[in-house]
Amino acid sequence: MINVTEAKDIIERNCIKLAPVLLPVIEASGYVLDTDIFAEFDIPSFDQSSMDGYAIAFNGSENPFKVNGEMAAGSTADLQVNYGEAARIFTGAPLPKNTDTVVMQEKVQLLNNTIVITDTTLAKGLNVRLKGAEVKAGALAMQKGGLLSPAAIGFLAGIGVTEVLVYALPVVSIIVTGNELQKPGNPLLPGQVYESNSYSLTTALQQAGIKIIKVFYAADNLNELKNTLQTALENSDIVLLTGGVSVGDYDFVVRAAELCSIKQQFHKIKQKPGKPLYFGTLGNKLIFGLPGNPASVLNCYYNYVVLALQLLSGKNGGLQKVEATLTKSYAKLPGLTHFLKGAYLDGKATPLTAQESFKLNSFALADCLICLEEAHADYIEGETVTVYLLPH
Repeated sequence: MINVTEAKDIIERNCIKLAPVLLPVIEASGYVLDTDIFAEFDIPSFDQSSMDGYAIAFNGSENPFKVNGEMAAGSTADLQVNYGEAARIFTGAPLPKNTDTVVMQEKVQLLNNTIVITDTTLAKGLNVRLKGAEVKAGALAMQKGGLLSPAAIGFLAGIGVTEVLVYALPVVSIIVTGNELQKPGNPLLPGQVYESNSYSLTTALQQAGIKIIKVFYAADNLNELKNTLQTALENSDIVLLTGGVSVGDYDFVVRAAELCSIKQQFHKIKQKPGKPLYFGTLGNKLIFGLPGNPASVLNCYYNYVVLALQLLSGKNGGLQKVEATLTKSYAKLPGLTHFLKGAYLDGKATPLTAQESFKLNSFALADCLICLEEAHADYIEGETVTVYLLPH
């Protein structure tokens, strides 16, 4: 068996970023840029008002001002305003010629088409967005490796970008194994349990931004599992199998992987839960054999699969890692790294009840995984521990 650090190192060494794809900017949320983006224009492309008010040429002395014309957002009028004059102006409108300052409408007195400015703090250039204030033509707008958040998508659209070159997101297949499993909505027969792993994994993958997820089901039969695995591998970058990864008479994942020419990178990690985890490769394709117990599945997903997903798509790998103070003592023997379902708040981490690998009820409440080190024995309240924050 290998330890947790060794397992993550092996996964990292086998993750190769996927080939870039060109996408319309509206479809690129959650992707990572594969190239620098430079602004083609000054943004804004003209001096514009940031307020509803009056545009003037400021010199600090004139008052009152005669109102001469109006500029609305989107106006293309060629309006010129002389000293001693003002133009009614609205947010986003271009400044008239000869003006350089906007007075808020709340800080003027208007009478008979003349305004008197009451703003004693008015200064030249106030309430004006200068041409190129956000980004200048030719400047670096977004750097390669940047994550395209909704704000980033809006920013790129705002500087006129219509397409972006991004790292592709992996296509992921899930294979659920187990004769005892029944789909929710059907009656349970004696000896059956409802299948939940495909639900947890699918929604976790969607939360990670994965767009294409395929789900397969295979009985505890070597030939059927081999055929299902071959089908899943054809059009997938990552295959996740749940169950059948241990060494029992009906655990066929490792043998099916061998029959599909998958190269085993490791099998079994010194951890709890999720000790039987399997990881293999076929070319650049990644195959994870996850344990069948629901909490083990999610623990392995967050610790190892998330790392692979992010590295393939050009993101920083893994969950956010912080240090925290343990609020409860926890008994453990040395030899295994323990990942506890926990609650994190204000630098403190609290282990939840129901830590057993078959229980998801505590995982449903958890917002972190508390890492208890392999070589460490019993943990005492107040000790510092490493915590991995789960995605919201």
